[in-house]
Amino acid sequence: MSNMPTIKHVRAFTLRGGGADYHDQGGGHWIDDHIATPMSKYPAYRQSRQSFGINVLGTLVVEIEASDGTVGFSVTTGGELGCWIVEKHLARFIEGAKVTDIEKIWDQMYNATLYYGRKGIVINTISGVDLALWDLLAKVRKEPVHALLGGPVRDELTFYATGARPDLAKQMGFIGGKMPLHHGPAEREDGFKKNIDMLADMRSRVGDDFWLMLDCWMSLDVEYATRLAQAASEYKLKWIEEALPPDDYWGYAELRRNVPRGMLVSTGEHEATRWGFRLLLEMGCCDILQPDVGWCGGITELIKISNLADAHGKLVVPHGSSVYSYHFVITRHNSPFAEFLMMAPKADEVVPMFHPQLLDEPVPVNGRMKASALDAPGFGVRLNPECALHRPFPR
Repeated sequence: MSNMPTIKHVRAFTLRGGGADYHDQGGGHWIDDHIATPMSKYPAYRQSRQSFGINVLGTLVVEIEASDGTVGFSVTTGGELGCWIVEKHLARFIEGAKVTDIEKIWDQMYNATLYYGRKGIVINTISGVDLALWDLLAKVRKEPVHALLGGPVRDELTFYATGARPDLAKQMGFIGGKMPLHHGPAEREDGFKKNIDMLADMRSRVGDDFWLMLDCWMSLDVEYATRLAQAASEYKLKWIEEALPPDDYWGYAELRRNVPRGMLVSTGEHEATRWGFRLLLEMGCCDILQPDVGWCGGITELIKISNLADAHGKLVVPHGSSVYSYHFVITRHNSPFAEFLMMAPKADEVVPMFHPQLLDEPVPVNGRMKASALDAPGFGVRLNPECALHRPFPR
């Protein structure tokens, strides 16, 4: 289109009072309960993930305004650090470009930050810019993002629920429930037994045909994870997720060789870019890749990750990120179901993941979501004007 607008401004904000970063939950929320983490080896940081600072980064909101006045935006994790990177470094590659120049902008942002980036906060920030660019282009074209990705390959999304109460998730119509693992290796055999007892209790509640999974959040070693998988097989564990630190590709390959036949290994929530996921695939580390679209490099990079996975015969089930992953999942055959993160403090009701920061955010009904729920332009959500934005590094 010869009349395609250009990008006039990019702006980066945090949210006053926190929010949108799903780790920023108050006391009593299942997300901040006694959950196994890499810091669980220290008793002082075992009871609460916020105690070691899981919520310190906060939210990054990226707004990109086109020359015709259209605004695309996104939310991810990045806070003031992400704002600084957007305003002081990445803006030069964004402003003045065409709204269609998404691939070029991504490549320039990534290569320009190689000397201090590659993963972590820099890729989170690039992801936020990329999501805002897809939102902008789709709004300019008056189409949903999924239309730019090739369109839906199924009529609806099917979800499993992540939360503390898979038994309630079953009643709500989800196909499975993924529970946080509560006790890590430092809690020895007593903790191990509690983990298995929790799984046994939940299996007795949900019956044999409902999926149960364990999210280990990088907290285990190969020996413990292997024992856990073997003990959990009696209770038909569908997969063991993110059992090891993300850089331990060799450990993941060993774990996958040693889990009981039929049990799946999943990881990738804290992996980034096609190169990180190439290692997971080529080393035979897992059966399911779970990139977070707000952390792995955005939609632009998720396309490449998914294509790599498809060529290796592996599934891609993005880490729960609401509409930012739904628009992708519904366009891919190797993403047959999606994750829904239960944000209610007791995991006992379905509420929008980004409430109250986003308006018009769709949620599953009876564990399903019609493709038509994603047909609004862009990602189909609006930033709540009642949420106070703070732009720490205006230019």
